[in-house]
Amino acid sequence: MKVQQLLSAALILLLLTDLVLITSSITLPAASSDCDEKCGVRCSKAGVKDRCLKYCGICCAECKCVPSGTYGNKHECPCYRDKKNSKGKPKCP
Repeated sequence: MKVQQLLSAALILLLLTDLVLITSSITLPAASSDCDEKCGVRCSKAGVKDRCLKYCGICCAECKCVPSGTYGNKHECPCYRDKKNSKGKPKCP
């Protein structure tokens, strides 16, 4: 009887551990304020800041990330890097 209780307790503990690991790896959508802040940094040196902020915001909402810095570093966010506009050019600044 005690062996069954110990096995049951071990199984429950294992399942709870798996649940914690699974839920910790889920990416939550970036909040609008997160995108605003990250895009503000990304577009701080842009020539046409309004347009940069608009497209960065769209890309951030869809990709849930924005590369660091004001230019480049798109390898940090493949979704952001790979988005194209209707003309086949990069959509995200």
